[in-house]
Amino acid sequence: MGFASLNPSYMPPMQPTHDPSLTSYYITDAFYRELVENFSDWQRDELAIGDPAERDRFRALLEREARLLDQLRLDEWLAMYSPECVYWVPATPAGGDPRREVAISFDDRRRIEDRIFRLRTGYAWSQAPKSRTVRMISNVEVFATGRETIRMVRSNFLIGEFRVDGTRFLSGWCGHRFVQSEASWKIQVRQVNLIDCDQNLRNPSIIL
Repeated sequence: MGFASLNPSYMPPMQPTHDPSLTSYYITDAFYRELVENFSDWQRDELAIGDPAERDRFRALLEREARLLDQLRLDEWLAMYSPECVYWVPATPAGGDPRREVAISFDDRRRIEDRIFRLRTGYAWSQAPKSRTVRMISNVEVFATGRETIRMVRSNFLIGEFRVDGTRFLSGWCGHRFVQSEASWKIQVRQVNLIDCDQNLRNPSIIL
């Protein structure tokens, strides 16, 4: 006979609400299948949205994201993301399948928060002293999906990074998957495609 049977007034403790910053419960086989599907064959001319206001909306979001990263305002940057999100930097030029191919980064929200916390401790030696960066965003294109509350956005980027040992440049293109949350748009997935992703990148210690 259990304790609850002996004490009718006993109430079991409430189960904690799932918190994406603590667990990766949403990274499942179904998530991976949908991710690969969403990032395959989405840049089609017939899906491109030509409305200037729509393109300006997402261009402004990408430019704000770049500014927040340059200014190391990382909490505000993460606030642009949905609770269940992924930051993905493939190590293969075609993006590939993160289940089967190596990625430079494949971070859920919990891992992103870990990364931000570590950068603030002062013990992230790869960022001591911190990099100075400037990001340039161009060629923004917006693509429709099967749902009005989801948009895919492509943009090109150039990052100048200054360290004590010199300046380097990182370039490529990003694929963002935005989801509408109430009155705002949040980033669900950010895929960063470096043009030299399969070469020696030294130590990409910054959030690209």
